[in-house]
Amino acid sequence: MLRSPRRSVSKYWGMDKMFGSMASVLLVGLGGLVLYRLLQRLRQKACLQDAVVVITGASSGLGKECARVFHAAGAKLILCGRNRNLLQELVEELGAVADSKHKTYTASIVTFDLSKVEEVAQAAEDILKCHGYVDVLINNAGISFRGNILNTHIDVHKEVMEINYFGPIALTQAILPSMVQRQRGQVVVISSIQGKISIPFRSAYAASKHATQAYFDCLRAELEQYGIKVSVLSPGYIRTSLSLNAVTGNGSKYGVLDRNTAEGRDPWEVAGAVLEATERRRKDAMMAGAIPCLAVYIRTLWPSLFFRLMAGRARKEHKAKDQ
Repeated sequence: MLRSPRRSVSKYWGMDKMFGSMASVLLVGLGGLVLYRLLQRLRQKACLQDAVVVITGASSGLGKECARVFHAAGAKLILCGRNRNLLQELVEELGAVADSKHKTYTASIVTFDLSKVEEVAQAAEDILKCHGYVDVLINNAGISFRGNILNTHIDVHKEVMEINYFGPIALTQAILPSMVQRQRGQVVVISSIQGKISIPFRSAYAASKHATQAYFDCLRAELEQYGIKVSVLSPGYIRTSLSLNAVTGNGSKYGVLDRNTAEGRDPWEVAGAVLEATERRRKDAMMAGAIPCLAVYIRTLWPSLFFRLMAGRARKEHKAKDQ
């Protein structure tokens, strides 16, 4: 029995209408999603305008670049560090920069030594006196380590932990009550990819960053009920003086700009990533290259392979030092 040509045409015409309607709904949905994301990004970017942002270790390296990008975003900066002269130079530099997109403010300065935990409580009071509150605390200050475990004095491990772990958590805990009272705020921690994996001859540094990751993961969960956000950011090698100022096993300065650091990411680029992660309130972010990030997954999914790779790296470095 032959089908009516008219009936077939009507059937296909009906299917075309149905698919056309589905396509219209899909396009409208996608358009709505794009608009929502755009508005969300604009709202996030606006959240730093007039926000009080504290940056530790602001006198050099990544901290200095963060000061520049957060200042350009319209934040009210409180710059922290040990060297007041360097911080004052940065304040003057920022004050000379005009930005037509955002209203900018003259930065404040609070000087203290993060390795001396007894100074941190007073520093927190001085920080809160600047504007009465803190919207974003960026724990950036830190020190690196280069050395063989067998030749490293326990006092060096303590020194690295004081600066990279105890100092930041002491400052955080001193600032937190004011954030809890306001039911708002954000704590940003510049950790390291070595807070997720450990590589040879970085024991004290990796240990301090693993401790940092664990503490702030706990803090994130505990502060959620108060509306306070916690972001742990883990960059890889950055082209700064970190390795030059690293301590060795006997406590002396390493004093060498090693190849990995020299070939690291530009600190300005990383500072931009920190700004974006802060705006988006990301809970955890790896800001390293593909190989270090892959190593994190290998350590989790195939640990025996990771251990072999690290043992091979240690043998290679031992051999290079013996030559």
